[in-house]
Amino acid sequence: MSALDSTTTILASGVRLTVPLAFAACGEYVAERAGTMNISVEAMMLGAAFTSIATASATGSPTVGLVAGVVTGLVVGFVHGNLSHRAQINTFVVGLVLNALVLGLTSYLITTNQFASHQVHMLSIPLLQDIPVIGKPLFSERWPAFLLFALVPLTWWLVERSRWGLELRAVGENPQAADVTGIKVNMRRRQALLWCGALAGLGGAYLAVGEVGSFNQNMTAGRGYIVIAAVIFGAWRLGRTLLGCLVFGLSDAMRLALPALGVTLNAQLLVAAPYLLALLAMLLFTTQHREPAALGRPFERGST
Repeated sequence: MSALDSTTTILASGVRLTVPLAFAACGEYVAERAGTMNISVEAMMLGAAFTSIATASATGSPTVGLVAGVVTGLVVGFVHGNLSHRAQINTFVVGLVLNALVLGLTSYLITTNQFASHQVHMLSIPLLQDIPVIGKPLFSERWPAFLLFALVPLTWWLVERSRWGLELRAVGENPQAADVTGIKVNMRRRQALLWCGALAGLGGAYLAVGEVGSFNQNMTAGRGYIVIAAVIFGAWRLGRTLLGCLVFGLSDAMRLALPALGVTLNAQLLVAAPYLLALLAMLLFTTQHREPAALGRPFERGST
């Protein structure tokens, strides 16, 4: 295999591994800009991966499975928002409990059920797919991947240009001041969690019915936490966040590609590399950039 072919192969693998991270990161970015450190993004992705395959197997349609995954993410976001904002339970505790619950539930259900393999179809854009090196990785993918071309600018516009986004950023920076102006702080935060749930659900569903075609126990393998690291790596800016997802995706692709290319490295180190990179990014960038001022702080006013 030539160097050019090897580069194209690694890049294609990296893009495929980046897509589910990018979907979820668009959602986590919105949640964190609203002041919620959404730990349950792992539960959203894993639950969506399971329900997408289960639904696709039951209906024979991976597209219906994809929709079911989005709904699952919305349900997790709804539960998280109501427990942390209406019941006033610590949002970090809620997130960790949801992660453990979904992991245990899906692990049990996968041992008691057998699902057929289902994948959404490939879509190639003529001419663009023929561009050297980047053509096939970017323009010949499973069709849901192309939704990113619409969802990324839509997410940016909602947060940075719409009135809803202005209010969202206000509750992430100073919820007390936002409340004085009449903004319903916890409602905006719940709405941000629902957006996060929908996109993280789409990411988890894509992982199952797009990238893999089946469900394996704990198949997200901590990708939700990498998404959180990517938002921090990106200094709470959408473009940088997506760049962080690409870095982690390429790191994971290198882990898979290097042994096939004859490069001998410690297997455990290769497996740990994406997570070590996430940890390093958090250590470097949390000290250099300011997060939303109210990130992780509950708003405890009586009205919702």
